[in-house]
Amino acid sequence: MKKMKVPYNYLNQQFDVDGTLVREILSDIKELVRTGEFTLGPQVREFEEKFAQLCGVRYAIGINSGTDALILILKALGIGPGDEVITAPNSFIATANVISFVGARPVFVDVGDDYLINHLKVERAITSKTRAILPIHLTGNPASVVCISEIAKRKKLYLIEDSAQAIDASVDGRKTGSWGVAGAFSLHPLKNLNVWGDGGLVTTNDSKLAEKIRLMRNHGLVSRDVCAMAAGNCRLHTIQAVVGLRLMPEVRRVSEKRISNAGIYNSLLKNVNGVKLPPRFSNVREVYHTYVIQAERREKLQKFLEHNGVETKVHYPTPIHLQKPYLELGYKKGDFPVCEAQAERILSLPIHQYLTSDQIYYTANLIRRVYGYSEM
Repeated sequence: MKKMKVPYNYLNQQFDVDGTLVREILSDIKELVRTGEFTLGPQVREFEEKFAQLCGVRYAIGINSGTDALILILKALGIGPGDEVITAPNSFIATANVISFVGARPVFVDVGDDYLINHLKVERAITSKTRAILPIHLTGNPASVVCISEIAKRKKLYLIEDSAQAIDASVDGRKTGSWGVAGAFSLHPLKNLNVWGDGGLVTTNDSKLAEKIRLMRNHGLVSRDVCAMAAGNCRLHTIQAVVGLRLMPEVRRVSEKRISNAGIYNSLLKNVNGVKLPPRFSNVREVYHTYVIQAERREKLQKFLEHNGVETKVHYPTPIHLQKPYLELGYKKGDFPVCEAQAERILSLPIHQYLTSDQIYYTANLIRRVYGYSEM
């Protein structure tokens, strides 16, 4: 098997400085410079409208990051000191941090084999202080929103979706970001829909919540000289909306290519002892922000792949409840055994839309070799 490079990061391919896409984006930015509408220019509203259509919701509000999108949702719903928010302990640290940042307490619930919050355990975590459930659509795979939304309605709690990794994902044909009172999305450069820096959006069908978040992202200003509330500056930069508008038509193609790539991996790795694939469900459209396997002797496998030109990542090696801020809240090792066991085994393989089938076969066959299987 001839050695080849299989990069995890694809940005230099997506944004080839001599390519058509970059030229088109720079041309659009040049037009923006002509107008001087750098702050909440018309491109922001156009991008919001198209994103709302993509998610099947009435409103999308451009925010400067997915993290601030979550913060504004929590604040707009009045969640703060003395409140609890239920979430999972295996995400990027931002999900728990935003809960702590507004003064509330994150209450973690262990995950299932699919890396998603275990809906069967959510109800047991509800107390008189619980105000919201915040499931994470990790890896681009929607959480069990049908069951969780039923629990939230019955218990009169807010359902807030962390959809940062799940643009264009859906359950029963209904998009992520449309199931709860609000959803938070990220446009980070390594997301499936990405921009040239940080960016995010809030989605909702609640007109009053949408209006409140629009005020909160822009100093509470009703107009240039009239302020309705004390608030900060969390606006989506117009330049990022310009980039997003160019890339929006590619979202479906990007999703389909990642789904296709995952299908090849699945077929090559499904019967390999030592490798565990998460379960897949026919009613779920998973968009594979990441493709995560569980591997025995992960470090050995990762080093072997690296030696042979394949870049991989671990998302995430330390569960949130074992990070310093949450150990200080009383969490400890052993609290969430499924999450902790997965953290020792998970490995993210390259999955992006610029991979060739040869690169996927090469990667999968290297993995097969490690576990004593012949090439396919």
